Amino acid sequence: MGETRTVRAGRRTVALHRPRKPFIPEGADAADGGAAYTKGDLFDYYRSVAPFMLPHLRGRPLMLERHPDGVPGPRFMQKDTPDHYPDWISRAEVAKEGGTVTHTVCDDSATLLYLADQACVTLHRWQSRVGRVDRPDRMVFDLDPAGDGAPQEVYGPVREAARLLGELLDQVGLPSAVMTTGSRGLHVVVPVNGRHHVDDVRDFAKEVTDVVAAAYPDRFTTAVRKKDRGGRLYLDVLRNGYAQTAVAPFSVRARPGAPVAVPLAWEQLDAPGTHAARWTITDAVAQARTDPWAGLLRSPRALGPARRKLRALRRG
Repeated sequence: MGETRTVRAGRRTVALHRPRKPFIPEGADAADGGAAYTKGDLFDYYRSVAPFMLPHLRGRPLMLERHPDGVPGPRFMQKDTPDHYPDWISRAEVAKEGGTVTHTVCDDSATLLYLADQACVTLHRWQSRVGRVDRPDRMVFDLDPAGDGAPQEVYGPVREAARLLGELLDQVGLPSAVMTTGSRGLHVVVPVNGRHHVDDVRDFAKEVTDVVAAAYPDRFTTAVRKKDRGGRLYLDVLRNGYAQTAVAPFSVRARPGAPVAVPLAWEQLDAPGTHAARWTITDAVAQARTDPWAGLLRSPRALGPARRKLRALRRG
């Protein structure tokens, strides 16, 4: 069965099975191709980052990206909570076409560690909360670079798109924050007041990206189909739809080097070495301690005034 160790997490004791199992390979620029991170490393990272990560997870349905044999092996995306999960793990039954699905909800550190032991590498969260799943309190712009370049190679256009979106949102009175995805792009996140229907939030996000794409048609696009993008960066708002998810802040990505999706302060966009996969499980907790989104999530806004200002800008 292999080695097992246990840790305390609040009032619970959580087991970690096979902590020395090779789990995430080294990055492409590593000196050798060995397995740099074990399952125990993943578990210990989530234990350390839990105080910073849990405020972004509590009360939200999750989609879990699991890799039972480690990142090089097969993966599956888990929506429905297995029957064998402990009773103390929160669940949320939500409607889907033709029925319901019972999502896992991560409300405490014990749940987060249990999921890590279940080989959950990445947590993808809804933009809304249990009880009001059709009324999101987050709006997300996913900046998806064109081509197949490494994160460092495609960062320039992604950073430019984030800046332009942030400036436009500021003009219409909406606070925004930026985060790396741990992959190749960035997310721009806006706290909203949770009173607008999910379709209204998505439609407003589309209006915002339409303004940016119209101003810079040679650089950015809102075309959903790749064949229509013409090598331009895609301003994606589809993660604002019902039952759609976005990677949760401080989630590890299932990629060599164990990159992490981390919140940034806006001024960090221009710091030397910054790109979408800059932070890993070795230094993401240090970034978390800087509190880059200080106060932002306590300032949710209504979209009505912002929509009127945006449409005035479009007319002007």
